[in-house]
Amino acid sequence: MKHYQTIACMVCFFLTLSACKKNNTVTQGTDKQETWQEHWFEHNQLLTNVFSNDDLKVFYDNDVNKSVKWPNDYLTKVWKYTKTVYGNFGADKQLYAIFHTAKYSGGHPSNYLEASHDNRNVIDIGLLDPKAWEGFTAGEIDIVTHEVGHIVEFASKGKHNSPAFKIWGDSKWMEIYQYDVYKNLGMAADAERWYNKCMATSDNFPKANTQWFKNWFYPIYSNNGGTAALNKFFVLLSQNFPARGTEYTRDMNFGEFVHFWSGAAGVNLKSQATIAFGWTTEMENQFNKARTDFPNIKY
Repeated sequence: MKHYQTIACMVCFFLTLSACKKNNTVTQGTDKQETWQEHWFEHNQLLTNVFSNDDLKVFYDNDVNKSVKWPNDYLTKVWKYTKTVYGNFGADKQLYAIFHTAKYSGGHPSNYLEASHDNRNVIDIGLLDPKAWEGFTAGEIDIVTHEVGHIVEFASKGKHNSPAFKIWGDSKWMEIYQYDVYKNLGMAADAERWYNKCMATSDNFPKANTQWFKNWFYPIYSNNGGTAALNKFFVLLSQNFPARGTEYTRDMNFGEFVHFWSGAAGVNLKSQATIAFGWTTEMENQFNKARTDFPNIKY
């Protein structure tokens, strides 16, 4: 009897191991730590889970200094605060944070509505510095917080994609999201540092020398509802913007963008938009049409 039980257990073990490898899921490594095989873009590292709690799982590749602990506490606070403001992001309450050293420069997000990263809320970040993550530097803080902001942007309120992405690009929403995070986590020095940096930042879209933070997001934030206004934009988007199931079906135009943010702020932002972006006949026509097409957006 024991002999047959042993054989059965061995068969079960190898079948389970095979299935885990086939599905690229988190598995148990030989050292009893969880591992996760990357299978996206050029990433192909076998990751090791180095920290876990109810809100966060941290994974390092083999080149990350295992003595680095600051992401555990910091990202737990960021993710818990983010969920408090913007709501949950799927049934799995955890953020999956992946760190790379000496490879994959930059970062990317994924979320529970995307199969590419096994339907998890993920930030995946690499730095080329062989001593990456050892200093808890401003740059390290900023890049991990930035990627969490993209999860908010692309997966809030049970809807997938960002209709505003082609308008505000990779970093403009993140400027106000990060400021709000630093401010509300009591990180006064980082909030001031980030504020000063963003107030001096200019971009060439939608016109030359546009100062998104100074002339658009910060005035809305400081005068028209603060954190609540940031969240309300995504609430209004999820309730009113065209979608098929969980997928938004198109991008916003600029008039719609101003209309929805006016709803989030509770005040007509046409004058502020004129200061920030200029105002063209096309914008005027789009704005007026948006007010007709989306009458439930009130201000």
